[in-house]
Amino acid sequence: MNRLTIFWSCMLFATSGIAQQVYTIDDVIARAQTQSLAFKFAETRKENKYWSYRTFRANYNPQVRLISNNGGPLYTNSISRVPQPDGSVKYLPVNQFNPGLNLALQQPIQWTGGTISMNSTYNYFNNLSDNAKQWNGSPVFINLSQPLLAYNPYKWDKRIEPIKYEESKREFAQAREQIASDAVNFYFNVLLQQVNLQIANYNLANNDTIYKIEQGRYNIGTTSEDKLLQVELQLLKSKQDAAKARLDLQNASLLLRTYIGLRSGDDFELTLPEIIPSITVEENQALEYARQTRMEYIAFERRKLEAEAAVAQTRGNLYSVQVNASYGLNNVGQQLSDVYKDPTRQQFMNVTFSTPVLDWGRRRAAMQTARANRRLQEYGIAQDQVTFEQQVRTQARQIEMLKLQIEIAKKSDEVALARYKVAQSRYLIGKTDILNLSTALREKDEAKRAYLSALLQYWTAYYDIRRLTLFDFAANKYLYNPFDEE
Repeated sequence: MNRLTIFWSCMLFATSGIAQQVYTIDDVIARAQTQSLAFKFAETRKENKYWSYRTFRANYNPQVRLISNNGGPLYTNSISRVPQPDGSVKYLPVNQFNPGLNLALQQPIQWTGGTISMNSTYNYFNNLSDNAKQWNGSPVFINLSQPLLAYNPYKWDKRIEPIKYEESKREFAQAREQIASDAVNFYFNVLLQQVNLQIANYNLANNDTIYKIEQGRYNIGTTSEDKLLQVELQLLKSKQDAAKARLDLQNASLLLRTYIGLRSGDDFELTLPEIIPSITVEENQALEYARQTRMEYIAFERRKLEAEAAVAQTRGNLYSVQVNASYGLNNVGQQLSDVYKDPTRQQFMNVTFSTPVLDWGRRRAAMQTARANRRLQEYGIAQDQVTFEQQVRTQARQIEMLKLQIEIAKKSDEVALARYKVAQSRYLIGKTDILNLSTALREKDEAKRAYLSALLQYWTAYYDIRRLTLFDFAANKYLYNPFDEE
């Protein structure tokens, strides 16, 4: 164990007066990815997308529906207008019970956008005034409802919805890596404040010792009052720094505790990650992983399809033609069983349409708007793709530079600590002044913070490249493999 590691170990536990839970960076990330509100939000969002996909799949399956089919009020007791056979009208008391039911097996036709159904319909009439009863029903009839020249949502949903579902799975994997990246930032923020407090306490103890030494020198006349006041000022500043560092640590700890779901009464201590994941990232390889796994790449295809669907929907709205046809058997009788005795044929067909004859260019303008929106979407997709690929390449290039930065910062930390110890020893024997000691102290503290900053940048970049590619370069495996079968 080198001198720097020994120093950090002493510093990290110097202020711990009670037993505390110790967390490594892996512990914090694991907790954030399983217990944080951000994870629960991502998990719930994934579940929501799953059930949305299940709803889409169910839309193509047949449905059995039971529908009330009264054709009017279920019960009537009033003076009503009653047409007579000769065309006249009489107002007569009406007391009737008229229920009805329709049992339908419906199946969407995904290739044409229509609906076909097989139905059984029953209606019962009872004139309560004279107790006249009658059943009317169709034991079976087939009904077809088919729009012509219209937008077919089944066709487009079948192309778009599976892509959305695949996006949701990749989005969840990306969210986990984003949670890890956020946890790293909270972790290092606490660690920085934790080290700041330890540095402040260490400096306070040293400055208190130096002040006592300088007082002794002043009493025997070997130093000036000006130097004594300078040392006293440095001591007061150290006390102020220690108080501020305690408050900053409390605030940073609260943010981390809230993010990873720790109870407010749980005390914890963070350890400095001395070992970093050593990875090598090649630009083109990283870009290939991103193309295979990132939600953005299939989102580009989904956005193109949605733009094409919008054009198709606008085109379908220009005309409205609907064909409805049915064929079946029906009958009437005093009893329900009479409906099934020699039923007669029932046929129905209707064609409705609505088309503008003169619209002053409205249809043409609507189509041109839809086509312009499609082109705009295509340009936006192309720009987003270039931007994303540049982001992946930039992140891949940073890894090697950040590893070198950590090595330099770690060496600088060792050198700055050694220089401060030399300056402190020389000051104690009167070979250097307080100004040089203060400079060495400041450089020591800055070097430690620079080392922490370098670690933060590397760990953040590490999880950013994982998020951008959904590939773990340290373990050489996919974080989400689109080729796996579920």
